[in-house]
Amino acid sequence: MAMNGTITTWFQDKGFGFIKDENGDNRYFHVIKVANPELIKKDAAVTFEPTTNNKGLSAYAVKVSPESKYIYIAGERLKLTSIKSYVVYSEDVPVETRIDKENTVLSVGILMNSIKPKTDVKPDETRSLKKLAVTTFQGTTLIFTADEIDIDATVKMLKV
Repeated sequence: MAMNGTITTWFQDKGFGFIKDENGDNRYFHVIKVANPELIKKDAAVTFEPTTNNKGLSAYAVKVSPESKYIYIAGERLKLTSIKSYVVYSEDVPVETRIDKENTVLSVGILMNSIKPKTDVKPDETRSLKKLAVTTFQGTTLIFTADEIDIDATVKMLKV
């Protein structure tokens, strides 16, 4: 059963440190047991699997929580811990629904109003548009398009 804790001590040169767990106990951890070692620092919040070694309490499968608990995607504030899943996909959309970059609309709901018809486009012409759908534990699905956001950069933020 995973536990939460805080890194209290970190010896970067030695590659190990200590986590104070939710019961107030100190647990040894080693950098090789950390999923995202680049985020290790004193006072960082972590989740981990509790175990014991020959020296006492220790932790493995340690994951350091990123400092930002929220990410912003096209003006929507999303709590990282509320994101259940996300998927990147491509969809053929009519070319004339290309979004006017100068007036990018922040809210997904108002998107439809920002579509400006382009006169030189054949009405049935389509293009492949990359989209990102994010589903929260509350059951909301938000869909963002490559016209609004940098999907690859956003996915990097979601992979925590």
